[in-house]
Amino acid sequence: MDRPVAARLIVSSRCAHGEGVLWCERRQALFWVDIDGARLWMHSPADGATRNWSLPDRPGCIALATSGELLLVLAKAMFRADLDAALGAEATTLALSHLADVEPNEPRTRSNDGRADRHGNFVFGTMDESAEKSPVGNFYQYSAAHGLRRLPLPGAAIPNSICFSADGRTLYFCDSMQDVIQRCDYEPDAAWTGTPHPFARVDPAGGAADGSALDAGGGLWNARWGGARVVRHAPDGNIDRVFPVPVPQPSCCTIGGAGLDTLYVITSPQGLDDAAREAFPESGSLYAIPLGRACGLPESRVALP
Repeated sequence: MDRPVAARLIVSSRCAHGEGVLWCERRQALFWVDIDGARLWMHSPADGATRNWSLPDRPGCIALATSGELLLVLAKAMFRADLDAALGAEATTLALSHLADVEPNEPRTRSNDGRADRHGNFVFGTMDESAEKSPVGNFYQYSAAHGLRRLPLPGAAIPNSICFSADGRTLYFCDSMQDVIQRCDYEPDAAWTGTPHPFARVDPAGGAADGSALDAGGGLWNARWGGARVVRHAPDGNIDRVFPVPVPQPSCCTIGGAGLDTLYVITSPQGLDDAAREAFPESGSLYAIPLGRACGLPESRVALP
């Protein structure tokens, strides 16, 4: 394995529960959400500018749209947001247009991890918010043509690690309550998935699998919640790189920057006790790790109706 590279704090956002970071190559900017703080964040590394907007409910995940808008999946509904309008004003809130409700008759769940596929659609999961963490969550695909369709995958307590192979025909995902990242065949037009198979085993001593991103070489980068690290799984599932993060709970990662050569990691203090919060005050902030070479894939975009 390569020698670890130090992670650098770039935005002291100190989110209540940072998640869902992604890189927008058009705007040369990062976006992420604060789930418990009900905020959307944006940061431009080139000039250091940072903005954030309050939201009417907790966001689970986000996606870039082909139109330049943003797809926001809040706890129980999906919306589109006009970023150009928001960036052109000093507004502290976003104007949202409703797209679809998410499990409105299931009080135990909210939206969680999600990612655009390679075909203009969005795939995300819902999680059990109750203490039981039962596998009552589902995986969905949203498309402009068909709206919201449930994918035929097993139920999950905390769906995470959703990402896609470069050709868009393989879906990776996990239930963070289980010690394995899965993969399966994926047919976007039919919203069909094949039988899931284990891709990578997760050692619980090194943290639980959280958000993931695929690189140009077919490697899967996974944030290990509770493990203070991001790991790269080679295409065969084995870990070939490990990057320490100086806070306990990295929650999601993306590869971005002008050269697609920087690993960005968002983190969270959710569930930490007072002593841990005092020891790691930048939990909930954004970190960057230089990778030394271009290896990222441009973020896929969703076609909105």
